[in-house]
Amino acid sequence: MSSLRLLIFGDGEVEPNEEQVLQITLEICKEDVISLIVQDLPSLGWGVRKDLAICWCILLRQKVDETYCCVQYLENHLELLDFLVGCYKNLDIALNCGNMLRECIKYPTLAKYILESGSFELFFEYVELPNFDIASDALNTFKDLLTKHEVVVAEFLSSHYEQFFELYSRLLSSTNYVTRRQAIKFLSEFLLETHNSQIMKRYIVEVRFLNIMINLLKDSSKNIRICAFHVFKVFVANPNKPRCIVVALLDNRREVLKLLHNLPSSKGDDELDEEKDLIIQEIQKLA
Repeated sequence: MSSLRLLIFGDGEVEPNEEQVLQITLEICKEDVISLIVQDLPSLGWGVRKDLAICWCILLRQKVDETYCCVQYLENHLELLDFLVGCYKNLDIALNCGNMLRECIKYPTLAKYILESGSFELFFEYVELPNFDIASDALNTFKDLLTKHEVVVAEFLSSHYEQFFELYSRLLSSTNYVTRRQAIKFLSEFLLETHNSQIMKRYIVEVRFLNIMINLLKDSSKNIRICAFHVFKVFVANPNKPRCIVVALLDNRREVLKLLHNLPSSKGDDELDEEKDLIIQEIQKLA
């Protein structure tokens, strides 16, 4: 693996020969070496895995006639992606696999497969693993899956809406502070992306999700409360609020107004204060 890295990456002084790199890539695919190195990953030493991760990134980027050879190989051996996702359970190789997976996710066909496979649900467990480094790495991979390819993600969420948000709601209600904070932070960014506007419109008409935001406005963490506000405000500002949302806001009006008045603001963050005042006024006008 060290020799392979030298051949396709160079040594810092001598650049690799592009034709040679491409030929090596073709032979690796032809001889099923990719399958071999992925499946043997758990038995490799630390230094070998480090070299492998570097080689993996370079190999996946090699093109033949506008086709990525190794990506095409993986498209024909999708079980290898499931294997890599499962490797997050192995403390020794989890971070290596995370790097390799994020490289795969750069390609829409591979990202689409992971999203739609049974393996995707494992990420909802991985982000709560007790090992902070592995949980953080899994969260980075999870984010890439949901942000790298807008069309793929929009199609996935449209067809798996109920299943996805049922699992995501558990993260927002987690007893683990880091999980709650990361989950609401990502949601506050993710829902407000333009390409997710249709998903957001579905999300903000459901009382169960409004109640989750109200609960997060009570959190002891300032950061969680502020992120929750950025999602909560969309429920309130929606000009087409269904009656169930209006009723829920009216039933909780006194408590919600108190929470909003006590919402901490960052020094110099005038925009947050302005938004908070507008949302308070909107709730006060409800009837």
